[in-house]
Amino acid sequence: MPSAEVVDLTNCDREPIHIPGSTQPHGCLLVSALDDGRLLRWSSNAPAFLGSDEAMQGRSLADLVGAKAAARIGAVLADTQEGMPPRLIFGVAAESGASFDVAVHRSGGAGIVEFEPHCDEHGPALDIARTMIARIAREISVDELLTQTPRVVREALGYDRVMVYRFSQDGAGQVVGEDKLPELESFIGQWFPAGDIPRQARELYIRNIIRVIGDARGERCGLVPELDDFGRPLDLSHAHLRAVSPIHLEYLKNMGVAASMSISVLVDGVLWGLIACHHYSPRALPMAQRAAVEMFGAFFSLHLHALKQKRTLAVATAARASLDRFLRRASQHADVGELLRGNIEEFASLMPCDGVGLWLGGQWTAHGVTPPASAIPELAAFIGTQAQGRVWSVDSLVEVWPAAEAFWESAAGVLVLPLSQLPRDYLLFFRREIVQTLAWAGRPEKHYETGPHGDRLTPRKSFAIWKETVRRRASPWTDADREIAEAARSALVEIVLRHNEIMAEEREQADTRQRLLNEELNHRVKNILAVIKSLVEHSAQDGRTVEDYVASLRGRIQALALAHDQVVRGAGGGALIDLLRAELSPYGGGAARTSLRGPAVWLDARAFSVMALVLHELATNAAKYGALSRPGGQVEVHWSVDAGGDAEMFWRERGGPLVRRPGRNGFGTALIERSIPYDLGGDSEMRYEPEGFSARLRLPARHIATGDVGEDDGAGGADAASAEPVSLAEASVLLVEDQMIIAMDVEFMMGEAGISRITTAASAADALRKLSDYTPDIAVLDVNLGSGTSASVAEELNRRGVPFVFATGYGDRSMIPADSGHVRVLAKPYDRDVLIAALRELYGVRPLPAAG
Repeated sequence: MPSAEVVDLTNCDREPIHIPGSTQPHGCLLVSALDDGRLLRWSSNAPAFLGSDEAMQGRSLADLVGAKAAARIGAVLADTQEGMPPRLIFGVAAESGASFDVAVHRSGGAGIVEFEPHCDEHGPALDIARTMIARIAREISVDELLTQTPRVVREALGYDRVMVYRFSQDGAGQVVGEDKLPELESFIGQWFPAGDIPRQARELYIRNIIRVIGDARGERCGLVPELDDFGRPLDLSHAHLRAVSPIHLEYLKNMGVAASMSISVLVDGVLWGLIACHHYSPRALPMAQRAAVEMFGAFFSLHLHALKQKRTLAVATAARASLDRFLRRASQHADVGELLRGNIEEFASLMPCDGVGLWLGGQWTAHGVTPPASAIPELAAFIGTQAQGRVWSVDSLVEVWPAAEAFWESAAGVLVLPLSQLPRDYLLFFRREIVQTLAWAGRPEKHYETGPHGDRLTPRKSFAIWKETVRRRASPWTDADREIAEAARSALVEIVLRHNEIMAEEREQADTRQRLLNEELNHRVKNILAVIKSLVEHSAQDGRTVEDYVASLRGRIQALALAHDQVVRGAGGGALIDLLRAELSPYGGGAARTSLRGPAVWLDARAFSVMALVLHELATNAAKYGALSRPGGQVEVHWSVDAGGDAEMFWRERGGPLVRRPGRNGFGTALIERSIPYDLGGDSEMRYEPEGFSARLRLPARHIATGDVGEDDGAGGADAASAEPVSLAEASVLLVEDQMIIAMDVEFMMGEAGISRITTAASAADALRKLSDYTPDIAVLDVNLGSGTSASVAEELNRRGVPFVFATGYGDRSMIPADSGHVRVLAKPYDRDVLIAALRELYGVRPLPAAG
């Protein structure tokens, strides 16, 4: 590490592990100039690794591996942008006869090229990934997935131990799944403090989905020179061979672990946990297998997210059913207080808890482990100062109310449901201290080595430290717990305040609606999982690269997500014109390139999902091979509704390359030809005419609805003044977004498009303060800012004549200010291409300042 500061346990959270100044020895690293390919830096083992005895200074990549190999590497590097993860190239043959697997990316304005020995022993990466994915795709619960995954990974990769490691809200981690050699002790169920994986390490886990340590006791290979001409170290954030923190190496050595590999599990862009692999002898996983497990990890994350949503739905449904049973009994009960006290035990089933109590009319009724009755009046008085009529929770009651010291062992955490607007009546859920029932599950005779920093860096001591940090603390109350509590509070307040107004017929109707809704949601979750599994298994084609496979799969899943989002938000379907615009806009489908004409047609949920995938294939094919792949090409789409109510759509491309029928039908072609006939009972026909591709699609009347028939020229119309995209390099942008992570993501998208002057505000008040000092060229406004809206900002921008767009995660325009009804609305989550296209359009039409 270039810094002179000594790294120890007091400052390891500040260790700059992204600039270690060295690499691991199972490969070598070269830094080359982007213009002429000459070497700027190299790892100290590079000459021996590449079989060169000559001095490295001033040489080029072609000198080391030959012109053909260098050209192959250079072509990939030229197609790579700063900040992108490494691109992989397999089986690069050097002139020396050696064969390498190569990873390339850009950092600090230079090319980073990493060489590792080529290995094809385990077969193509896609075959490995598909085999692993097929093993877990059939799991139907989170628990089954966490149990099966370590077994699948260990059998596929051969590590001695594989664990699934989940992070909690406070950053601590727990081993929730494990498969290992029989002679190893088990870590299953054990917790470890947040400090075991420092903040900067977690950030790198998000950037590097796969992290391999080949030999914990291996020598570090320093960079030559360590600093560049300006005295700067090399940022190795994305490098596969980045050397390992000495603190982490000591941890591994103390455990007897010689090699490790981890797969980051990202759920909704957040680091949920890791699939961690340990080996007790040196082992560097080959690059092809790493590519396979990266794809496996992406599917695991998607599958886990879907199963978590399914489980949340099941828990909410069970809680709702319990409340509904209670409501039905309440309609026939005259004494509400007696009813609540008599059913106190049933409330304990609403959420995980150790005890539940009811403080109603000054009387205490309890079930399970709760505080002593003598402490309840004072506790209720304290809760009245905190809850203020809302659901209130805390996982360490003694921290906010010292009097809880008398009973923290039985009630460390509490969640409170007020039963009236006055601070008087409450339903309380209690949880015991989290560590009371936990003990080390491994063999007590097992001893660990102790390094320079003592036994702090061993599993047992880490577990002990974690226990100390969570004393007097219960398991945190989750968002799902609070949502159930809100539902219960609403139901119970309704009973207490409006008991005589609840009608049996209305409750039965609500029960029927709820049951139908639950069945529909469960059906949709299963269908989504099945479609994603089909896309993963069938998107691959012989001869395609890993990059093409991933890009194709990502596009299809994004199209499916668009359709699902519209179905959920749009009362079960969506407009055909909106779907066409969404699919064509990322590929430059503006006014000069596309023409959309036809009557207003509404697609039901089934047709919208099918057409999303079909139109995605047509649009991407046009962008890759057809009319939208070259300047001047055009796509014309028009549709009509016949007397029988069927909709017929024609897709025509002109001005593109010469069209030839493909030699074989891929998955995309099959999807276009078969989806509409198979899923909707319609027709699909494709024609490969020399002057341009065309397609005819017919949708049966039962899947569509029409409005007032009239032409909607959509994206067509007046010709654009120029086919060249508007440059945003000089644009100043105001971004109003209350979610920090989302704001950072949008700033990154804008930065990639060349925008450097970005002003971000987290609230309307913050934005108005910043507008007092300057006027931006364009703006992006999140509609709903949590505690308010951006209406006041929109009003001020309208007054100044600054063009802007709204962004919202809601499916309608109900929150858009009335005087901004003409403003374009972008759907969240943001799509990069759609966002940048909208900004280019705004910047191109902004009013220019008057000449002075």
